[in-house]
Amino acid sequence: MKTGLKAFFVHFFAAVFFVIVALAYFHPVLGGKVLNQPDIVQYTGMAKEQNDFRKRTGEEPYWTNSAFGGMPTYQLGAYYPHDYIKKLDNLIRFLPRPADYLFLYFIGFYILLCCLKVDYRLAILGALAFGFSTYLIIIFGAGHNAKAHAIGYLPLLLGGIVLTFRKKYLWGFVLTAIAMALEIRANHYQMTYYFMLLVLILGVAYLVDAIRNKQLKHFGISVGILLLAVTLGISANATGLMATKEYADWSTRGKSELTINPDGSPKQNTEGLDREYITQWSYGIAESLNLFVPRLFGGATFEDLGEDSKAYDFLIDQGLPRNRALEFAGQVPTYWGDQPGTSGPAYIGAIVFFLFILGLILVKGRAKWWLLGGVLMSLMLSWGKNFSLLTDFMIDYFPLYDKFRAVSSIQVILELCAPILGVLALGSIFNASIPKKDKMKAVKIASYAVLGLVAALFLVKGMFSFEGPRDRMFADNYGNELYSLIVLDRKAVYNADLFRSFLYVLLTAGLLWLYLKEKLKQNVVIIALGALIVFDLVGVNLRYVNKDSFVNKRQMSQPFTETALHKRILQDDGVFRVYNPAEGWDSAGTSYFHQSITGYHAAKPAGMQDLFYFYIFKGNMGVLNMLNVKYVVQQDEEGRNYPAVNPEANGNAWFVDKLIEVNSADGEIKELANLDTKREAVVNTQKFTNINRFNFQVDSTATINLTDYQPNHLTYTSKNANAGIAVFSEMYYANGWNAYIDGRRQEHFKVNYVLRALEVPEGTHTIEFKFEPEVVETGSKITLASSILLGLIALAGIGYSFWRSKEKGGKPQA
Repeated sequence: MKTGLKAFFVHFFAAVFFVIVALAYFHPVLGGKVLNQPDIVQYTGMAKEQNDFRKRTGEEPYWTNSAFGGMPTYQLGAYYPHDYIKKLDNLIRFLPRPADYLFLYFIGFYILLCCLKVDYRLAILGALAFGFSTYLIIIFGAGHNAKAHAIGYLPLLLGGIVLTFRKKYLWGFVLTAIAMALEIRANHYQMTYYFMLLVLILGVAYLVDAIRNKQLKHFGISVGILLLAVTLGISANATGLMATKEYADWSTRGKSELTINPDGSPKQNTEGLDREYITQWSYGIAESLNLFVPRLFGGATFEDLGEDSKAYDFLIDQGLPRNRALEFAGQVPTYWGDQPGTSGPAYIGAIVFFLFILGLILVKGRAKWWLLGGVLMSLMLSWGKNFSLLTDFMIDYFPLYDKFRAVSSIQVILELCAPILGVLALGSIFNASIPKKDKMKAVKIASYAVLGLVAALFLVKGMFSFEGPRDRMFADNYGNELYSLIVLDRKAVYNADLFRSFLYVLLTAGLLWLYLKEKLKQNVVIIALGALIVFDLVGVNLRYVNKDSFVNKRQMSQPFTETALHKRILQDDGVFRVYNPAEGWDSAGTSYFHQSITGYHAAKPAGMQDLFYFYIFKGNMGVLNMLNVKYVVQQDEEGRNYPAVNPEANGNAWFVDKLIEVNSADGEIKELANLDTKREAVVNTQKFTNINRFNFQVDSTATINLTDYQPNHLTYTSKNANAGIAVFSEMYYANGWNAYIDGRRQEHFKVNYVLRALEVPEGTHTIEFKFEPEVVETGSKITLASSILLGLIALAGIGYSFWRSKEKGGKPQA
């Protein structure tokens, strides 16, 4: 990095520039508007009870009953004690959302390039190229904030690794530890996991280089320092990590207790996610060329083509009013790739693509090889089921790979590596020590290669059908004549974007050629290239995320409208659950107003998901009764929703007279098919070995009532002439829920596959269930100690830097 006061001002003004650019792109935030993000809408529904409780009491519940029958809030924005990394993160992301994430992209990549000793002007250019990469922008529109958050810190983490291998051990350690802490705090472990695959490739490249140059000692020291830094960064997030691991084992990401599917067939994968689910979003091999040509395969699932659409012309000719024709043209089903749908292409820019190819020719040394390795790894793994040989190997043999879905998103590694190599290529062009003839030759070869690819894509377009796997539905809905015009629209955007990429490559090659011919100055070329990159990427990005994507803040803070249906249910002041079959399994609309058995989350509670597909989906009322579903949303003859009362709901708790013994999870869930849940409960004695009594006498006057409800503290009063087994319509979660009878802690157990049960003595008693997760208490101690240590090391680094600067004449040492 540059040193001294001049360097400080250079970096400061670079940061100010990034702030201005981020706010300029997302300028509606300056007027108080917010981005309309579907996933954030769903999150708001899921977290409503948690946030209301926190606002009302000032406490953190760590549990919500508003979704999936009940679940921990560890993945719903829970606040943890001593979370100082979150405070640092908030300090860095000071801009309104999503401008804060775009700024994070810029500044992180800029710091990375400075760690690679890239000139600050090229570092600014590279930051713009990375930050405006189309996939990194379209995830804002979908609401994938955690993903954007995690991606934003990856360059910073990579910068720390590079510094360490450059023998800047102290600052490499500090930057790696802080970046790792921030990366983990971003809470999108899939992105972090994919980045670690890149680190493995980088490590191999540095190891080979160390062997060749006989620097194994330096390599070993660097690896040791990085391992310590990563461990410290992880430890500073101990609470969240430990809680997430605990929940993950209970969720669909953990090992399934079942060995059968709902239809009775053997379950193929019990260790992680289903193979088909993992690879559902797999990039097509040819589709990957939209890295270079954005709408080669149509772009987003639906594109706004306006009056340029062939379909629009047809509808006007058919006499449809202009506003109706424009309405259709605003949602033309242009995408014809292999994925179920997409918000837009993973376009890195025609210029960045060209510079990447130039870098493969011109850049020498280990950086080229680990960057190329990262690109190839990312690309091939993104193909998923379209390259099953590699994907199946990773799922079957590579640790944790089967815990993540949507493999296409691994292309974020490509989107990180490609602009780095592109900027290094520009650095080589401007490097006076490299012979001009070598640079001229490299520009020629890159130009021939990329422009040859454009020509090839133009010549082979006749081989493409421009028809996708879901097109039969479009033909049925729109008619064959209109559908044929949709195909023509796909061909039109293919041609338009192919020419567009051709033009940008031609302009870039021309600028470099004029520079090498000494017709243009270096600064002029850098400014011109920066402008072209921004025009290229922003021009595509605005198709998917623009000013029309923003709404009033109230619309996002209160995204669900309280209808007459909700008002009728809210008049009932009891504690119960609501089921809306029309919402399906993935919706948090009901959770916003009521306690629901459905919700929206990437890691759903496994037990409830099993119940849904085994029974609830099929309308099994016995299971709905035991879950205390008092209202089922139905439609009247006029299509209006109304809450149908379920008079058979079991209530909050009840005594049973019989426990049915089974010895497996399979037996437990199968027994629910015909179980009389009001009188019977099924228990897996292989898991709960202390149960030795299975028949009980229930007094006809026996009662058990919920007298006080908080999401993390339930209080009941029981009256029973005999000792008995009480079943509670609450999710069993062993890691945190504790049962108390008259203030004394008692062991409880799981029945009916997902519910809690407790042996209650005869007489009148107060029963409490309190959520007291030990993982939060233990993790907080580790987090506090690690944060203090990390802060002390960072302060020591600053002090050491100033001491060295004084020793060397006032220049701080980077």
